[in-house]
Amino acid sequence: MKNTPDYQVIYNDDSILVVNKKSGYLTASDRHDSDAPRLDLSLENEFGKVFAVHRIDKDASGIVIYAKNPQAQEALSRQFDSKEITKIYHCLVNGHPYWKDLHVDLKLLADGDFRHRTVTNKKFGKPSITDFTNLGSCGPYSWIQAVPLTDRTHQIRAHLQANDVTIVCDPLYSGNQKPVRLSDIKHNYNGDTEEERPLLSRLALHAYSLTITHPVSGEKMTFTADYPKDLDAVRKQLAKIFKIDPLSKE
Repeated sequence: MKNTPDYQVIYNDDSILVVNKKSGYLTASDRHDSDAPRLDLSLENEFGKVFAVHRIDKDASGIVIYAKNPQAQEALSRQFDSKEITKIYHCLVNGHPYWKDLHVDLKLLADGDFRHRTVTNKKFGKPSITDFTNLGSCGPYSWIQAVPLTDRTHQIRAHLQANDVTIVCDPLYSGNQKPVRLSDIKHNYNGDTEEERPLLSRLALHAYSLTITHPVSGEKMTFTADYPKDLDAVRKQLAKIFKIDPLSKE
């Protein structure tokens, strides 16, 4: 398994390439953010031409799959369009949602305001569905699992915001962009708060797993993406202090 500053290779064959993306990289071209680094171009330096079949937010980390030929692209695109693919995201949110499970069925309109955010819009929005599970509260935060059943831009973030929940360090959908610091969650912290480095200072959204049918073999395949170092550092500290771990098998 190869690691680079941009991505970690999870799986690779003649038809598909599955990688764990670093936060800050576009999965493909974006007319609103043309200067941002692109993962597909970075991959093509090593693997040759790759074909995007889905996207995850630039500021999110996690699993992305690319096709390596037009036939695989068509087959995977059909799976995404027909909702045959299962995607699971993990995110750390501000506060404590009152619900254990939440089914959100709200139409969303991409690029719906001057900040190019996705907004709820009953008249012009596209059908959008996300299932959320509250995995547990940790001090000022909570871990949430999100399973989007449609594939809209910023869908998870917009559906959470519509229910008064925001993801930690979200530059677009949260009024609170305060980074996660150990001194904020550990009562007996005795370090120098003036010199303290944040554990996490970017969007706390991670595409954790993806289940597809292989476009050639027909095999059902599930891939998982390790938490990046910053998010995993937060996970470990919160689990140590509050005994809640989103990766726990229990």
